[in-house]
Amino acid sequence: MLLPERASNPLPPEAAEWRNAFGALRPTSPPCRYVSAGTWANIHESCVDFIERFGAEAVRLGWTAPLLFGVHPKHGTLRVDWCGVMMIGGRKALAIEADRILFGNLTGYRNLPGVPVGTPVWDFAARR
Repeated sequence: MLLPERASNPLPPEAAEWRNAFGALRPTSPPCRYVSAGTWANIHESCVDFIERFGAEAVRLGWTAPLLFGVHPKHGTLRVDWCGVMMIGGRKALAIEADRILFGNLTGYRNLPGVPVGTPVWDFAARR
């Protein structure tokens, strides 16, 4: 399990793309309907923090943009069953493992049978 530390190495290309894509999303303008500005600001901040602290490790462990930052391609965050681990709750990650991300007393899992995979939130926002 990787504990929170700022990455001292440059981000790998995939994580750098996540950072650039999230940087283009305004923290004050929710990309999905039904997400309040305050909730989106928290999600945005936690995602940026995750990319900076855990982005390199997430890539190494095989996490993808849809698994982390995905939303339903048509309904956005309204369909939480399609949302990536980082798109729910707006909490900062405390640790990352191969199959889960820990948020204190909450855990977000990947690779659960039957769970659909969404499109990255920045792709959703671009189609709006």
